Amino acid sequence: MGIHKALRIIFTEADRSYRWVKKPNDAFGGSSALEVMLGGELTDVMRVRRYLDAVRGG
Repeated sequence: MGIHKALRIIFTEADRSYRWVKKPNDAFGGSSALEVMLGGELTDVMRVRRYLDAVRGG
């Protein structure tokens, strides 16, 4: 839920947040946030959450 909330704060248009999750990202070594979160470890999801918190200033 924290990832979803952060995305809604960063992107006012829901469609943009859905695209961002699937888009390659330099912060994740060229992988998308979705690819990182599907890595199989809880820390993968936490990595995306920390990144979004930093971007939104949280």
